Amino acid sequence: MPIAHGRFEVKRMPQGALDLGDGAQALHLRFDKSFDGPLSATSVVHMLAIGTPVEGSAGYVAVERLDARLEGRGGRFAMMHFGVMDRGSPSLRLEVVPDSADGELEGLRGSMRIDITDGAHYYTFDYTLPPG
Repeated sequence: MPIAHGRFEVKRMPQGALDLGDGAQALHLRFDKSFDGPLSATSVVHMLAIGTPVEGSAGYVAVERLDARLEGRGGRFAMMHFGVMDRGSPSLRLEVVPDSADGELEGLRGSMRIDITDGAHYYTFDYTLPPG
C-alpha cells in the first residue's frame, strides 16, 4: 500500500455552537487546509465537537472534502474524522469515504494519520489507487 507523507496548514474559523437539547451544545468549527508533499490539496472541513465535565474527555466528528493531486492524478474525495479524547488519551480515525473520489482519483481508498509536532501539522496517508 503506498504511503504519502507531508505537511499541511490549517486555518480555523469558529462557526458557533449548535443546540443538542437540554442545554447541551456542540462546538461547530470550519477548517480550511492546504496540503504539501505527495498529496497536494486544499480542503474544507466541518467539525462538531463536544466536551464533558471530566477533564481531558471529549469527542469530535468531521467531514472533509479535498480537491487534490496524488501520483500526478487530480480529483476530489471526501474523508470522515472520528476523534475521541478519553481522560487525556487520544484516538483518531480518518478514512476516505468509499466511492467518494472522482476524476482521475476514482476508486481511491485509504486512511490518514495526523501528527502535530512543535505546532506543525503532518499527515501520513496510506492509500490504494487503481492503475491509471
